[in-house]
Amino acid sequence: MKHDHAQVIAPPPILYAAAFLLGLYLDSWVPLRLIPRGPRSLIGGILLGTATATAAMAAREMRNADTPVQPTRPTAAIVQSGPYHFTRNPIYVSFTLAYTGLALLANRIWPLLLLPLLLKIMRVGVIEREEDYLEAKFGTEYLTYKENIPRWF
Repeated sequence: MKHDHAQVIAPPPILYAAAFLLGLYLDSWVPLRLIPRGPRSLIGGILLGTATATAAMAAREMRNADTPVQPTRPTAAIVQSGPYHFTRNPIYVSFTLAYTGLALLANRIWPLLLLPLLLKIMRVGVIEREEDYLEAKFGTEYLTYKENIPRWF
């Protein structure tokens, strides 16, 4: 294997931050406010709390398996416990929940409108590349995991 890591287009936190910042920039030109404060604060807070808990559990499972969280470093093991028992991408679920929660709390609609594009970029530029890498590195072990545990979307 030429590179012992997934050839992702960019670190996922950078992709999420860039999309969010672009949404804020667009909002500065064409502000959109559609959601009343009460519901957006409640839902945004729940999403942020869920994102934080899920990310912490996923990172703990990766540390316990002695494999890095960053897709730009060599993966040492296929983690299948904790939130990885329910989705192959719990950290990306967390990023998406946090992104959505922050957009709601800030009452900024543009980041939410950019979310489908961001998710497509994540799927093609990160997740599919990670899956190719993991299939090549772990073979049957990863293919079996992939057959039994769904992707995040």
